[in-house]
Amino acid sequence: MMLDDYLLLALIGFAAQMVDGALGMAFGVVSTSAMLAMGMPPAHASAVVHTAEIFTTGASAASHFYHRNIDWRLVIRLGIAGVLGAVLGAWVLSNVDSSVARPFIAVYLLGIGCFILLKAYKLAPARDAPSIWTAPVGFVAGFLDASGGGGWGPVATSTLVGSGHAPRMAVGSVNTTEFFVTIAAATTFFVELGAAPWKELLALVIGGVLAAPFGGLFVKRISARVLMIAVGCLVIGLSAWQLAR
Repeated sequence: MMLDDYLLLALIGFAAQMVDGALGMAFGVVSTSAMLAMGMPPAHASAVVHTAEIFTTGASAASHFYHRNIDWRLVIRLGIAGVLGAVLGAWVLSNVDSSVARPFIAVYLLGIGCFILLKAYKLAPARDAPSIWTAPVGFVAGFLDASGGGGWGPVATSTLVGSGHAPRMAVGSVNTTEFFVTIAAATTFFVELGAAPWKELLALVIGGVLAAPFGGLFVKRISARVLMIAVGCLVIGLSAWQLAR
C-alpha cells in the first residue's frame, strides 16, 4: 500500500467513528466496505477493523459511562451472547477461502446498507422489547459482525430502539457491549490468522481515536435520520461497486 492509502484509511477511520459515535453504528460496515473496495481479503479486513475497534469502542464506552448512558443489565444480556456469536463468526470467516467469501460479504454489507436506510424512516420506538429477545439479538449481531466485518450496531441498536428501548440507553449499552464483543472477535482472528497488518491497523486506529471525542458534538449538528441515510447510501455504493468488480 502507498502512503496515500494509509492516509485514506485514517480518514475512513475518522469519518466512520464520527458517525458511529453519533448513531451507535457504522464504524465496522463503513471501514470494512472501504477495505474490501481497496482489495483487502475479507478475513484480514474484518481482523483489522475489529482490532482497531478495541481502541475506538473503549473510548466510546468510557464516554457513555461518564454520561450515564449504560444499562448494565442490558450489557450483560447482550454481552454474553454477543461474545459467543463473535467467536463463532470470526472462526467461520477465518476458515473460508477469501475468493469465495468476498461476494457473500459484499452482499451482506449491501443488505446492511438497505437495513440502515429502512431504519432511517422508522426511528420512533414502538413498544417495549421482551427481555428474552436480548440474548438472541446479541448472538446474531455478534456472529454477523465478525463474519461480515460489521453489523453489530445496525442489528443490535436498531432492533432495541425499534422495539421500545430508550435510544440513549440503547446506544450507550450497545456501544459498551461492543468493546467486549470486539475483543472476542479480534482474539479469535489473532489465533486463526496471526497479528493484523499493523500499518493498516495503526492508520485506522489513529483516525478513529481522533474522532471519538467529537461524536457527541457531531450529532448535535446533523440529525440521526440524515446520518443514517448517508451511511446507508455509502455502504450500498461501496458494496455494489465491489460486486461489480
